[in-house]
Amino acid sequence: MNPWLAGFFVLLFAALILLLEALWIWWSAAHGSAARRIAKRLRLMAAQSERQGERIDILKQRSYSRHARLEHQLRRYSSLALLDRLLQQAGATWSVAQVLGSMLALLLAALGLLPLLHLPWLLQVVALLVLPCLPLLLIWRRRQARLIRLEQQLPEAADFFARALCAGHSFANVMQMVGEEMPEPIAGEFKFTYEEINYGVPMNEALHNMAVRVPLTDLRYLVIAVLIQRESGGNLAEVLGNISRLIRARLRLLAQVRVMSAEGRMSAWILGLLPLGVLMLMVLTNPAYIRVLWTDPVGIRLMWYALGMAAVGVVWMRKLIRIHV
Repeated sequence: MNPWLAGFFVLLFAALILLLEALWIWWSAAHGSAARRIAKRLRLMAAQSERQGERIDILKQRSYSRHARLEHQLRRYSSLALLDRLLQQAGATWSVAQVLGSMLALLLAALGLLPLLHLPWLLQVVALLVLPCLPLLLIWRRRQARLIRLEQQLPEAADFFARALCAGHSFANVMQMVGEEMPEPIAGEFKFTYEEINYGVPMNEALHNMAVRVPLTDLRYLVIAVLIQRESGGNLAEVLGNISRLIRARLRLLAQVRVMSAEGRMSAWILGLLPLGVLMLMVLTNPAYIRVLWTDPVGIRLMWYALGMAAVGVVWMRKLIRIHV
């Protein structure tokens, strides 16, 4: 083959490759995902100017559901924001739609199975009320356990802040260090706050958001100390060290109170659950004997009296043994 002809074909092939690459770059710049994101941001900025300065949130909004239609329907109910905050405080990976779906599934299962068990109508009503609420109870328990771990980790975090500030680090950098070096769940909270600040949220607002996500009095003390120091100045490291000692003393006193009230709490659990346990045992062993309670009018009245007195006793004992420190 003529070398000139071979060179022509090579140059033609290279030109075609470059042309295809140029077309791909043009298409990506005009219609790709990055271009769509830029166009969306420009539309939001244009809408912002039309709304005369209404603020646009640049942070990612928590999703209620992975399906757009269901997400739109759930957003119409403002009360679901409380459930979403509960999930966020519990550190749960479930969405609002998943929680509502599990509650609906338990309700349908109860409606289908309870008539087959031939239980008393009062127990059926209690089961219909309690079973759908089991996911909420589990989430609440997880939230309480997570808040307890956060409260126990707060003194170490405050000492970490004090030492790092004495070493010359800025407050934002110390937040990043806490998010990277301390264990969960406190690391995740400070890391999330640091990411908010990086996205452009003012530090005061980011700290306030963290205090809302973590409803702990000790954390609010820490946040208030930082906010006051930013306004009036002062030795923040010394203040955080004092807060760390205060939190440790409070946790020590709380542990002593829990030890001293352990007998009362155990008595409350036993006295509260013993009647229900005896009732279930009698239903299983001698149903004809116990059936008088929900078949005879006098027995029904006695059951309501017993439930009312038991509820008053449980509330009263809870007030006695629940000591706020």
